[in-house]
This record gives sequence, structure tokens and C-alpha cells, in this order.
Amino acid sequence: MDLLTKTAESLWQVIAVGLLLGAGLPALFAFGLRLIGSVESGATAGSDVAVAGTRNRLAVFAGWACFAIVVIAIVTGILFIMADFLDHTFGINLF
Repeated sequence: MDLLTKTAESLWQVIAVGLLLGAGLPALFAFGLRLIGSVESGATAGSDVAVAGTRNRLAVFAGWACFAIVVIAIVTGILFIMADFLDHTFGINLF
């Protein structure tokens, strides 16, 4: 493999990871907020009475699952950055 091919392959990997982590995690967090904030309408068509909406339990669970994925990704990133420190200082080899 020549240098240009290796550089192009590495550049593609950096762009993919950057899009996934740089745009994907914030989008997943926003989607989780949207799911938790979603409220089912309690009013029916033609009704003059406004009924308070209820939350869909499945949507709330999915929202919390989105938050859990984001938190796991953040903690994994921090541990990946700290891997050499943890190995050198405490003898903990995670990766």
C-alpha cells in the first residue's frame, strides 16, 4: 500500500468516528430528550375539554436508554484517555 492510500484510509476513519461521536452522541441525547418530553394528547377530536396528557412509558424508557448509551460512551472515552495513567499508577489494564 502506498502512502496516499494509507492516508486516505486513515482520513476516512477519522471522519467516520468524528461524525459518530461529534454529531451522533449529541443527536442521540437530543432524541432522548424528545422521547422523555413527549406527551400523548388526552383530548379527542371535537371535544371542548382539554385533558392533561400522559406520558408513554415505552417512550420514557427509550429516552432513558438513549441517555445510558451517551453516558457509557462518555465514561468509555474518559477511561480510554486515562488508560496509561491507570496502568502505570494502579496497575489496572483496561484496554
